[in-house]
Amino acid sequence: MPDRTTQAGQAAPARRRRLTAAQRRESILGAATEVFAAAGYRAAKMSDVAARVGVSEPVIFQNFGTKDALFAAVLDRLASGIHAELEDVAGHHSPAAALLAHILNPATERSHHAPGSPYALFAEAAVLVADPASGEPARRTARVITSHLADLVRSAQAEGGIRAGIDPEAAAWLLLSVLSARPLRAAAMPRPSRLEPAVAALALAALAPTPPRPSPDTTAPDSTSSTAPHQQK
Repeated sequence: MPDRTTQAGQAAPARRRRLTAAQRRESILGAATEVFAAAGYRAAKMSDVAARVGVSEPVIFQNFGTKDALFAAVLDRLASGIHAELEDVAGHHSPAAALLAHILNPATERSHHAPGSPYALFAEAAVLVADPASGEPARRTARVITSHLADLVRSAQAEGGIRAGIDPEAAAWLLLSVLSARPLRAAAMPRPSRLEPAVAALALAALAPTPPRPSPDTTAPDSTSSTAPHQQK
């Protein structure tokens, strides 16, 4: 058997395992997610994605064609993972209304949308909605997320945690609007540590069940009852 060592006695480098087309695509998407999250869509370079994967830049274009198409695929990949993540988190936050409160919690949002986090791309997607090239993937991503949120609203309505008469789709877009505008508030809002939780609380209060009206107090004295003093004749 041949000795797999160099003349200096060092082990020869192991041959790199050849990836399937699906594995190659997934590795590119993972690297692109990191690059787009760190640099932003406009500043991200395809050469940086290629360097992270360990391939030449033409390989990236062979798999996705354009930077716009790669960014669209990254958004689709993130959006498709939202449902699985929500189901996982739902196991720790029951009923569904508690899960919605967890999603709107500023602490949860800070961890997901910190600079460099893949979820920071959702905020950037909201900005790119009007872009001719990237607008449709961004709009598609928003629709996928609101679809998942609407399902949560329906579950919360069935459990009595959200008012029954509310349109689940409208509620989902309200929640997404609160989430997607958080970077704007973080940059411009004074005293965010006090106001940001208040904004989340207002959104949840708008969906909360209407408290039952108190029933009339039948024990109150009636001025016309027989117990009222008789008028002297």
